[in-house]
Amino acid sequence: MQEGDRNRTEGEKRSMDNASMELPKYQCHKIVHAAKITEIQKYENDGVESRTMVFGDIGGKRFLTNVWRERFQPEVGGYYVVYDDGYTSYSPAGPFEAGYTKL
Repeated sequence: MQEGDRNRTEGEKRSMDNASMELPKYQCHKIVHAAKITEIQKYENDGVESRTMVFGDIGGKRFLTNVWRERFQPEVGGYYVVYDDGYTSYSPAGPFEAGYTKL
């Protein structure tokens, strides 16, 4: 028994066993709109901080709400993604570039 196993409850041990089971594989087939984030500009106005994502490759910008920023935690080099239904998200560069090809 490993040191960490002694401190785990039986429920946690069963949960870990389930986590290592073989899950079905899925392939992405969605078409999305996306832009690579080349800069995140920070502003402060009257003590309130705000940020804007800059998409240098396409010459665009998008204001970041605090809720969106806290949820997705975007970083320079990653992608701002918009799905057909209008849902927006952030994807790190590696997973995005491995799963999507520019049309």
